[in-house]
Amino acid sequence: MKNFKTIAIAFMIALGATSVNAQTKKVDTKTSQISWVGKKVTGQHSGTVNLKDGALEFKSGKLTGGAFTVDMNSIAVTDLKAGEGKEKLEGHLKADDFFGTAKFPTASLKFKTVTPKKGNSYAVTADLTIKGITKPVTFDIVVMGKKASTEFKVDRTKYGIEYKSGSIFSGLGDAVINDEFELSVALNF
Repeated sequence: MKNFKTIAIAFMIALGATSVNAQTKKVDTKTSQISWVGKKVTGQHSGTVNLKDGALEFKSGKLTGGAFTVDMNSIAVTDLKAGEGKEKLEGHLKADDFFGTAKFPTASLKFKTVTPKKGNSYAVTADLTIKGITKPVTFDIVVMGKKASTEFKVDRTKYGIEYKSGSIFSGLGDAVINDEFELSVALNF
């Protein structure tokens, strides 16, 4: 019985030491930013979408994980002015042709593996869920102090967003919209 108590105490101390080194840092959703760019044959559009919540996980000062929820109803177009197509495009992006925000108001990203690279850079494989469909994505993220940043591309057709996709439909000519859209993420925590 005495050995069991000794083992139990040692186990509790080990757990305590592990939790001291592990930290979850919540992302400041008001100062963090996600920017997007969608391209088509005849040009491109850009905008933003807001984080609903998110956190990065660290152990002994090294990034080990992260999870984020994106408010898809916050999608905004920044390259058009009000009354000049901005509202129309925002409405279309929220419609079922694109993100279907009435049915799918959030998207999410959950880190699966984090591998340290050179300096403050990490290679991440994560599960990205859009419109209820989860697919893996990979990207590099840089962590500097209380900031982290990344850029990566997402193939929208993998999430059932096929509107004017040249890889899905033929005969679209210059109406084709690229399958991939670009994301630039700047996190503050």
